[in-house]
Amino acid sequence: MLELRHRAGGDLGPGAAAAAREGDGAGGDHEAESTSDKETDIDDKYGDLDSRTDSDLPEVPPSSDRTPEVLKKALSGLSARWKNWWIRGILTLTMISLFFLIIYMGSFMLMLLVLGIQVKCFHEIITIGYRVYRSYELPWFRTLSWYFLLCVNYFFYGETVADYFATFVQREEQLQFLIRYHRFISFALYLAGFCMFVLSLVKKHYRLQFYMFAWTHVTLLITVTQSHLVIQNLFEGMIWFLVPISSVICNDITAYLFGFFFGRTPLIKLSPKKTWEGFIGGFFSTVVFGFIAAYILAKYQYFVCPIEYRSEINSFVTECEPSELFQLQTYSVPPLLKGVLRWDTVSLYPFQIHSIALSTFASLIGPFGGFFASGFKRAFKIKDFANTIPGHGGIMDRFDCQYLMATFVHVYITSFIRGPNPSKVLQQLLVLQPEQQLNIYKTLKSHLTEKGLLQPDLNCKCLK
Repeated sequence: MLELRHRAGGDLGPGAAAAAREGDGAGGDHEAESTSDKETDIDDKYGDLDSRTDSDLPEVPPSSDRTPEVLKKALSGLSARWKNWWIRGILTLTMISLFFLIIYMGSFMLMLLVLGIQVKCFHEIITIGYRVYRSYELPWFRTLSWYFLLCVNYFFYGETVADYFATFVQREEQLQFLIRYHRFISFALYLAGFCMFVLSLVKKHYRLQFYMFAWTHVTLLITVTQSHLVIQNLFEGMIWFLVPISSVICNDITAYLFGFFFGRTPLIKLSPKKTWEGFIGGFFSTVVFGFIAAYILAKYQYFVCPIEYRSEINSFVTECEPSELFQLQTYSVPPLLKGVLRWDTVSLYPFQIHSIALSTFASLIGPFGGFFASGFKRAFKIKDFANTIPGHGGIMDRFDCQYLMATFVHVYITSFIRGPNPSKVLQQLLVLQPEQQLNIYKTLKSHLTEKGLLQPDLNCKCLK
């Protein structure tokens, strides 16, 4: 109503606006008179943000430099360009070493790593929103943001537990209740947060609060949903986790090196430091790296077997008979390459062919995740999401391409790789009631008998 009056006053002139106000009074609208002193104080405190533009919003303060003093002293004689190069290089090698250590510690530690990265990325993006709008002191913004993060994680990880740990859940009575009503509980938790948001709405400040509500949900979509896909890929086999992630890392490093030493032609306006030389050099390096990494990892059962939970030993296992994807196959060399390679046939793991598709996406499409992040940072006039890693910025600065890659890998697996999983089907059957299991057994036996895979047993009356 206030907005309509404002527009009427602007369009019809002072006389018409006054008449409109008199008409409101004649019609019995005593809103201005009935407004309490408390509401007036709130309006004065928050102001009418709807009339502001993006240029009126405060900028995010620049992050402080967290480079260790030891490195600063050691590199003090270098120019800023080479100093940044050495800092990035040293920290990159450190992070890669820690990553190898976590891989050695097993799949469970990798899952914890993914969860930790997800929470940190969420924190960095939400903090930017808070810093931009902190002068308006939005009620409950940060509390509700973290509450929604908890709800969404509860939903996704509950789905994972129900899917991969069915035999364990079957033994625990309390967990059976939680899993059976998991989606209802998740919805109830989210609904509570939704109601809290509605109750926190402040007059004349609605638009900004809905901006922040959307900000939180888009951040959840980017971080939680896609980190869940990373874990789903990990359960398919560690190789589906390592090759895509290492391909993105390889592309980041090689594109930076090619651009640093040979870059002359700008690639995209969003990232002026990105060059065509770095983009092309990163592409070829990543494809070669992915092909070699796939060959090395495909040899080991530890990397290629799906990760399963064995209830009898209460731990994760990676033991299986490797599928055809990870068994050497002989392929004929195309005629165009026979003259160059001088080979008629070549032995490859089929997964190496798939690795070319993964590496191509990591080097050609994956960088667009970084361009998207660059556009986001430019919108708020910041250099990095945070200052967590000296020379690199925040965790989100390093994983902006990884989330896009995780989504592609999950879609690729479900579209071209994954078939029915007998172990999952068996887990679901074991949860059923004995009568249901018996009916399924009868149906399956009848089906196999009709196909001639089983001989009909005319004398057996045990199932009648």
